[in-house]
Amino acid sequence: MVEKMENQLIADRISKTFNGKTVVYPTSLKIQNGSIHVIEGKSGSGKSTLLSMLGGMEKPDKGEVRFKGSSLYRLNDIEQSNIRGTSFGYVFQSFHLIPELTVKENIELPLQFNPRGVKKHRVDEIADALGISSQLEKRPDFLSGGEQQRVAIARAVITNPDILFADEPTGNLDQATSKTVVELLTTLVESMNISLVVVTHEQNLFSHPHHLYQMENGRLREVD
Repeated sequence: MVEKMENQLIADRISKTFNGKTVVYPTSLKIQNGSIHVIEGKSGSGKSTLLSMLGGMEKPDKGEVRFKGSSLYRLNDIEQSNIRGTSFGYVFQSFHLIPELTVKENIELPLQFNPRGVKKHRVDEIADALGISSQLEKRPDFLSGGEQQRVAIARAVITNPDILFADEPTGNLDQATSKTVVELLTTLVESMNISLVVVTHEQNLFSHPHHLYQMENGRLREVD
């Protein structure tokens, strides 16, 4: 149970322009620990660019992103990389699994510098929580789309991140599988006390997010 929802990440009037076109107008928001933030918008609305700026993958042209009090994009490359590798987790529409590796090896990738015992414990724990324990020795190509997305989620949370960023996490899944993935993500937020930031073109993907936003033509507004 979360006793106090503190701000993990703060975006202060961040914006982005590509080739003279403003893709994201000045946007401010706060991400609290243990909270779910859902950003809905059509393709081309700017939501993925906004997620990339929040997640340390795309530097804003203007404005500031602060993570735990530090200005994210003023940190050096190594410090930013460390945050992306340990404090942030990422899930995308495409699963980005390495076909030559087993499920277990894919999940372990972010733990490559951890002791073997730590790896095994974490992989077993996360795989059990996501219902993929029986798939650990298989190659990704032998899994269904829903199973592959579970593996991608496991890899994203294996480092116990503070924030999980998900870009269209159900985009390649059928309705029933999408519902299962959403339930799993919600459960992970509650059990691991991590923050979840999702961008999606689907309306009402999450039934009760802490914060719901709509993005249109680069402008974000929160829905009451």
